[in-house]
Amino acid sequence: MVRFPNPIRLLILAIGQTLARAGLVSPEHVRRTTDLAWPRIVTGLARMSKNAVDVAMVGLAVGPVAIAGVGFASPYWGLAFTLGGGIAAGTIALVSQRFGAEAFDELGQAVRASVAVVVAISLPVAAVFWLVPAELVSVMTDDARTIGLGASYLKIIALGVPFAGLNLVGSRIYIGADDAWTPMLVRGGGALSNIVLSGVLIFGLGMGVAGAALGTVLANVLVTATFAGGLVAGRLPVVGDLPVQVNPFGTYLDRETITDVVRIGLPVVGRNGVWTVAKFPTLAIVGLFGPSVVAAYVISRRILGLMNTPGWGFGLASSSLVGQHLGQHEEAKAESFARDIVVFSVATYVVAAIIVAVFAEPIVHLFVGDANDPSIPVAIALVYAACVAVIAQGVKSAAAGPLDASGDTRWPFYSQAIGMFGFAIPLAYLGATTSLDLVGLYLSFTAEAFVPAAINYYRFSTGKWKAISREFRPGTPADD
Repeated sequence: MVRFPNPIRLLILAIGQTLARAGLVSPEHVRRTTDLAWPRIVTGLARMSKNAVDVAMVGLAVGPVAIAGVGFASPYWGLAFTLGGGIAAGTIALVSQRFGAEAFDELGQAVRASVAVVVAISLPVAAVFWLVPAELVSVMTDDARTIGLGASYLKIIALGVPFAGLNLVGSRIYIGADDAWTPMLVRGGGALSNIVLSGVLIFGLGMGVAGAALGTVLANVLVTATFAGGLVAGRLPVVGDLPVQVNPFGTYLDRETITDVVRIGLPVVGRNGVWTVAKFPTLAIVGLFGPSVVAAYVISRRILGLMNTPGWGFGLASSSLVGQHLGQHEEAKAESFARDIVVFSVATYVVAAIIVAVFAEPIVHLFVGDANDPSIPVAIALVYAACVAVIAQGVKSAAAGPLDASGDTRWPFYSQAIGMFGFAIPLAYLGATTSLDLVGLYLSFTAEAFVPAAINYYRFSTGKWKAISREFRPGTPADD
């Protein structure tokens, strides 16, 4: 299979090589981390670009009120990634350790158990979104037009919830097996197809926000089908042979494996859920500033999501590489990889923040057709705040990687909860209710990143995660 040069890979590799020449990281660690991280970063860029393009398209087609409507529905759609991403953390921890130990039968069992858990928890959520979308959106706003648009989006997007969760599990299976290329092609291709489908449905068929939702659902179904076919066949067209092949007819309800998946994944569900749950009061508070600030906030969050994609790569590369060495009982090598990836991650985030800060104004203008719209200056200021905050995301994501790989997933959950509910939300509320005004939102952006970054790195630095990992290694029963 031919792999073409990618500018994202070249940029990341250049950053890593610069750090290596300065003696800050190992050249070998740079190479292996880059090989795993860059496809995941490209996937993240494709998917976050899809989210940003969706917002831009509905904004251009319907107006800022549509941006607000999609923004209010987004926390509910985020639950799919909260649930799927949490279970997928259990998947990558078990798969990476079993792949490193060449325990392939146990690896297949981990995959089937992960699928069973995701389906079981996502179907009820999808049903609720389908049945009462307007009631859910009205929790955050009383504007009838915004509620109508948000409910239209949420009702249709509900159909994609189980598929979104399964896609996250599928991605982590391959990353845990030292293959980030396949998930990049599959999920990145899904994101691109989503953009095309949404464009046709929004503009070609005039479906507005409903078109954006339907495009997302169809793309997620396509990605799920591709992952499933590849896992069963052990190969995919264009990609070729895959490192993992799973028997779909084995048991899905192995109690011990499901217990391990849930035990590792539940705190990650909680961690991801902190941000998802926090979106509700946060958006309600932002709503106190008025509809223009809501639109600006949604725009800035989409841009922040794009800037945060290096964490997708470095966090999962760390989980995979650290997990593989832990599976081989090489704890010193695991820690060395983890430390270098933190440094590598922060440097990459600094570069991303500088690039976005320089082009903040033209980027924001892509989301709103009217150059004089009052949301534009607010969005630009929020993007500058995001550029500061996102640097801490480099520490937060990379330091969480070894904790996830080892099964020590509680501390990243605690850190996220403290950062959001102890700092970010109170600061936003102070901005909405006192003379602090928009400065409260700027401080909220920074607090939600810097607080968990400090806590995650502290926990990593104690080294306790290495001892915890021994409970989850191949052939080691969980301590129930």
